[in-house]
Amino acid sequence: MIPDPSASADGSVCPMRNVVITGPGAVEVREAPDPVPPGPDGAVVEVESAAICGSDLHFYDGDLPVGDGVAVGHEFIGTVTDVGREVRGIRVGDRVLAASVTGCGRCAGCATGNPVTCVHGMQIFGSGVLGGGQATAVAVPGADFQLLRIPDGVDDEAALLLTDNLATGWIGAKKADIPPGGTVVVIGLGAVGLCAVRAAFAQGAGTVLAADPVAGRRALAVDSGATALEGPTVDAVLGRTGGRGADCAIDTVALNATLDDALACVRADGTVSVLGVHDLTPYPLPILMSLIRNLTLRMTTAPIQQTWTDLLPLVTTGALRTDAIFTHRFPLSSAAEAYAAVAARRPDCVKAILDP
Repeated sequence: MIPDPSASADGSVCPMRNVVITGPGAVEVREAPDPVPPGPDGAVVEVESAAICGSDLHFYDGDLPVGDGVAVGHEFIGTVTDVGREVRGIRVGDRVLAASVTGCGRCAGCATGNPVTCVHGMQIFGSGVLGGGQATAVAVPGADFQLLRIPDGVDDEAALLLTDNLATGWIGAKKADIPPGGTVVVIGLGAVGLCAVRAAFAQGAGTVLAADPVAGRRALAVDSGATALEGPTVDAVLGRTGGRGADCAIDTVALNATLDDALACVRADGTVSVLGVHDLTPYPLPILMSLIRNLTLRMTTAPIQQTWTDLLPLVTTGALRTDAIFTHRFPLSSAAEAYAAVAARRPDCVKAILDP
C-alpha cells in the first residue's frame, strides 16, 4: 500500500506545495490543489527529489516572462500514487523518473522517441502549461511515454540526470558530429556542460577543450578528462589547434557572446551544436562567415526518451560517469535559498537537489 503523500509522520495532513517564481529573483513555495491524473493515460507522481536546471534560471534571472508566477521544475523522480485507466506500463508503487520534455506518446512523432516531433506539440514540465516538478506531487500526462521505472544500478542522482541534463549533454554531443579522435570545445561548464564533456569522450572524442569563466568549474571538467582553456575562448582554441580550430563546438549557454565564440572557434566545415536557452532578443547570426566556412549549426531540445536506449547501459555499467554533478541539497521549503545559491554561479555550487 502506498502511503498518502499528503500525510506527515504524525498523521496530520500536509498540503500540496510547489515552487513558484514570481519575478526576477523572487521565489515562493505555495500551497496548491492536489494533482490528479490528467486524463485516462495520465498519472500522479509523489516527488522524492527534484533538481534546479540552468534553464530554470531564465525565469529567475528575468530572461523569460513569468506573468503571475510560474510553477517551475522539470527534473524530478518519485513514486507513482495514481494512474488513469488507460495506463499500461506504469503501476502504482513504481519508482520512476520523468522525461522533462513531453509528447502525447501516441502519434508518429512520439513513436520515434522524440517528443519534440509530437504532432500535437511538445510541452515541458514547469514552463507555464504543465505543472512544475519542484513540488510534492506532479500530474504527468501520457504516463507510459513520459515515465521510466528507475532500473537497478541507477542511483537517484543518475536518475535525476536522466530526466534532462545527461540526455541533453548526450544529444548535444551526437549533434556535434564528433569525428573519431576529434577535438571538441564545450562552452559553459554547468551540469549540462559537464555531462557534454563526458558524453563527448564516450562518443569518441580524443580531446575536449573546456571553456567557462569560473575556474572551479573548469577544474571539474578537468576531473572528467577535459583540457581547461584560459583567456578568450577563440584565441585559446586556435592556440591549442595550431590555428585550425576545433572539429566541433557544443554551446551549453547560448548567450550572444558564446554563440559568436562557438562559430568562430571551429574549423572550416566544422559543426556547432547549441544546447543553451537563448533569451528573447534577436541574435545577429554571422550568416556570410558561416556560409563561406561551410559551417553546420544545430540547435536541440533533447529527445529525452530517445536517449535512454543509449544511456541506460552506459550508466548501469558505470561506463559513463554521473557523479560529482550535484553539489548541494536543500529542503523544498528553502527553494529561495537554493535558487540564490545556484544563480550565484559559484565554483562550489553547480547543481542543487530539492527534497520535498
